[in-house]
Amino acid sequence: MCNFVYISTDSPDDLKKYNSDLVKFEPIADPASVLCYSLLKNQNKWYVASKSGCSCTFRHLLPESLSLGFHEPESWFKEDKDEIDATCELYRVLMRILESGYKLELIDHWCDTSPDNIIPLDVNLDDVSEKEFRLFEDHKFYLKKNKT
Repeated sequence: MCNFVYISTDSPDDLKKYNSDLVKFEPIADPASVLCYSLLKNQNKWYVASKSGCSCTFRHLLPESLSLGFHEPESWFKEDKDEIDATCELYRVLMRILESGYKLELIDHWCDTSPDNIIPLDVNLDDVSEKEFRLFEDHKFYLKKNKT
C-alpha cells in the first residue's frame, strides 16, 4: 500500500526540470489510473514520486496524527532524513510555481481511499516554512502565497 501525491497547476512549465534523486515529477498520462483524478481541477496534472518510486518517501501525517499540523521535525516523531529532504525539495518547487503567479493544488492520497473522502484544506505557504511543511494523508491542499 502506498501514498500517492498529485499536483495540478495552470503553469505551463515542464516540471520534469526539477527532477532529482529525491523528487520526480511525471505528467499524468493515463487519467483512468488515478483514482482521484476528478479532484485535480487545473489543466496540468502531475504525479509526484519520491525516491521509492511511489510517494511514500515524503513527510506524511496520518489522519490520526493531523492534530500535529505543520511542524518542524521532532526527535520524538521519527522521520528519515530522506523524507525531510525530499519534502523540503518539493516545498521549494511548489513555492516557485506560486511565486510565478500560478494556481496550485496538491493531493496526498492513500492508494485505496475514495475520492469522496479526500478533505479539502486551504494552505497559505506564507504561514508554513520549508522545514514545517508536510503532507496530510487523504487531503487536498489548495495552495497559495500572498507575499512575493
